[in-house]
Amino acid sequence: RKSGIMSSFGVTSTGWIKYADLKANGWGEIIGCINPQSWAAVGIGLSIGLSVVGAAWGILLTGASLVGASVKAPRIRSKNLISIIFCEAVAIYGVIMSIILISKYGSGGDDDVLECNSITTEMYFAGYGIFWSGVTVGLSNLACGVCVGATGSGCALAHAQQESMFVKMLIVEIFGSALGLFGVIVGIIMSTDAAFP
Repeated sequence: RKSGIMSSFGVTSTGWIKYADLKANGWGEIIGCINPQSWAAVGIGLSIGLSVVGAAWGILLTGASLVGASVKAPRIRSKNLISIIFCEAVAIYGVIMSIILISKYGSGGDDDVLECNSITTEMYFAGYGIFWSGVTVGLSNLACGVCVGATGSGCALAHAQQESMFVKMLIVEIFGSALGLFGVIVGIIMSTDAAFP
């Protein structure tokens, strides 16, 4: 046995889980035996997927208000496109973080990890670290996209009514957009030491 190998109760020498032990110990046996590279892949997918959903949701909110308000006040169209750009930046944050996380993923599909008994603590640490980093970035960018979309919508409507409101609302929108960047920074910190051996 290699050093750092985790022994999992209820797992046979072939790597399969005994039904009696599963019944006695619960689903922790199954979750503990999922390949850590699978957890990492799901985290990378959630990072980019939830970020794109947040960007799309923000563009939906902002775009509908922008188009509707520009019917009565066509002057707001060009200035308020900055709200759409802020929403799109949320998706770019997810792409950047996915590129960072995929570099820690390695070549993927480690042939040595064919059974639960061969998963090392370093593999668990890397898999869970990349997974939770991806979830953190994805959820923060989802919230950021909705925040920027809602404030961008309000900015378009306020700007249509009063010209001086644009700069004031834009400052609020910039602070909302910073939330996604904070999520990326936290994700980078979370995944700093998480790399597959």
